[in-house]
Amino acid sequence: MGDGMKAGASVTGLGATTPLGGDVASTWAGMLEGRSGITVIEEEWAEGLPVRIAGRLRVEPAEVLGRVKARRLDRCQQAALIAAREAWADAGAPEVEPERLAVVIGTGVGGVLTMLAQDDLLEASGARKVSPYTVPMLMPNGPAAVVSIEFGAQGGAHTPVSACASGSEAIAMGLDLIRLGRADVVIAGGSEACVHPLTLAGFAQARAVSKRNDAPQEASRPFDTGRDGFVLGEGAALVVLEREGFAAARGARVHATLAGAGTTSDAHHITSADAGGQIRAMRLALASAGLDALDVGHVNAHATSTPTGDLTEALSITEALGTHPVITATKSMTGHLCGAAGSLGAIAAILAIRDGVIPAVRNLEDLDPQVKLDIVAGRPRHGRWAAAMTNSFGFGGHNASLAFTAA
Repeated sequence: MGDGMKAGASVTGLGATTPLGGDVASTWAGMLEGRSGITVIEEEWAEGLPVRIAGRLRVEPAEVLGRVKARRLDRCQQAALIAAREAWADAGAPEVEPERLAVVIGTGVGGVLTMLAQDDLLEASGARKVSPYTVPMLMPNGPAAVVSIEFGAQGGAHTPVSACASGSEAIAMGLDLIRLGRADVVIAGGSEACVHPLTLAGFAQARAVSKRNDAPQEASRPFDTGRDGFVLGEGAALVVLEREGFAAARGARVHATLAGAGTTSDAHHITSADAGGQIRAMRLALASAGLDALDVGHVNAHATSTPTGDLTEALSITEALGTHPVITATKSMTGHLCGAAGSLGAIAAILAIRDGVIPAVRNLEDLDPQVKLDIVAGRPRHGRWAAAMTNSFGFGGHNASLAFTAA
């Protein structure tokens, strides 16, 4: 182990709703089976769009929350609440003083579906038809607010908005709150629901997304020579973090330890990644965790399936950690959940070191020869790894890396 060891946080609860399933168990089973949650968008509004595929939620939130509750929440808030309830129950509903319970839920764009739908309604029918819930539903801090109200969290409700690094930055902030003594328990992660004609058209114009409309399940192919862009997904993934002493005192089951985190910014380009910032994030996570590069046996890569992004990250991992870690890219199955991507990757990494198995990258048929890493292909890899890392990189030059150790 390296110098600078700091207290970690116990991960006691996991919750998710994703294109693979309505909870963590079904999502993890889907990853291990190599299933794809990416489908053709059948709605009429998708006709004429250059991209007509996405990773939609496998279970509709209204079926879980009830239609009355769902109508008063934006889709990203619905997903966050479902994931939070599962994570809280998984943690055993810890008894904690309200002032010592905090919520940190990141999102890339927040309630964009509400904003665009209500704007359409305003234009078509006038101001009196606009919902009185519009502002609470569209605000980016809505998911954190809804979850804090649900569980009576009075230790702060925070919302990192860092594009596709948001979910990871939320977890990193949760660790900071615990280390600074400001909270004993934190519900942290990310939520996103922005599958809409505007976002799909915008990403398509930026040449960021795959246009394999005729083969949706083959569209997301990280590290493969045939990759042509990411697939937009939606969902939420949250974890319950606890001060180690607090979790131990109540006899909590611990999935893993969040040992450290590193966040950086490129200050380079609004959409083009910089390897230097990624390398620094990983090295900061190592230092924060008191780990050496050789301690990290597994990396859940950001790897969205873009031609330049995947290669940049592969080179960054090689420089920061070496070529020994076993790498997977679960976006090949779920699509890119943007603000929830990092937190879902974190859950996958936690389960990989807890259960001793790493999902294979779907659609990896011809590994890019410039990628010199041990990438899992074909079937899951079984083994034991003492530590794992996750990477998240977002538009704007946001980089976040999380380091987990086995419980």
